Amino acid sequence: MKFLRHLRRPIACLVILSLFAFTIISAPAHAVMINTAEILKQKQQDCARKRLNMLLDRSEVRKHLETWGVNPEEAKARVDSLTDQEIAEIAARIDQLPAGGNGIGAIVGAAVLIFLVLLITDILGLTDIFPFVKAQK
Repeated sequence: MKFLRHLRRPIACLVILSLFAFTIISAPAHAVMINTAEILKQKQQDCARKRLNMLLDRSEVRKHLETWGVNPEEAKARVDSLTDQEIAEIAARIDQLPAGGNGIGAIVGAAVLIFLVLLITDILGLTDIFPFVKAQK
């Protein structure tokens, strides 16, 4: 028992020194308020980067890249190395592209619409364009 009483003071000093050392060594945490606009901007940049990567993962895009002689993995590496501003520009350009291809569908739709208008006017007897249509009298 005397042995433990004799060690009480050195152990207490050791504990006090170790606690003091831990408080000096560990750096205090610094908290800063983050603006909502910064968070939204970061989220948009992340979404645009993910969208471009998903676009490069599509099979038809991979096929076109290989047709042009571009390795799809190299293209993904280049997309990953782009800055946030460049990613935003590319995403904006993709959003402005017309959906559905090269416009052949619009031409076919316009031709069908014109045919139907002429057919209806021929049936009503206003025009005589199609010989197979018998006008109503």
